[in-house]
Amino acid sequence: MEPMDIVGKSKEDVSLPKATMFKIIKEMLPPDVRVARDAQDLLVECCVEFINLISSESNEVCSQEEKRTIAPEHVLKALEVLGFHDYIEEVYAAYEQHKLETLDSPKGGKWGSGAMMTEEEALAEQQRMFAEARARMNGGVAIPKQSEPDRGLES
Repeated sequence: MEPMDIVGKSKEDVSLPKATMFKIIKEMLPPDVRVARDAQDLLVECCVEFINLISSESNEVCSQEEKRTIAPEHVLKALEVLGFHDYIEEVYAAYEQHKLETLDSPKGGKWGSGAMMTEEEALAEQQRMFAEARARMNGGVAIPKQSEPDRGLES
């Protein structure tokens, strides 16, 4: 891949967090194995190139299907097209695990999956969130919300 193959970025502008990558490298090896800094840097560069390759091929697969958003299925197809057949099952399992882990999060749970809350559930959730925010604002002390006088009775 040429230095300017990444849209609008030079090769030096695109990287992965080195500390995180070094931690992953260290966790994958036996404790008595050391890795030279140059070798760690090379592994990080290889990871960046791999991600670029998979992203590019996923985009090709996506474009062939006349879609505008790369979906997990496009990534799996890209792995197949590029000859990474041995990884497809493991990548799919990781994807399924990710879906399970994010099921309870606000972005991936009830709100992101298209399931709707009833009006009562939404109101209860809103009140709970307001109470949590008030408690945080008051240093962890939950202060009950003061009700405002009914303005309709003051005429």
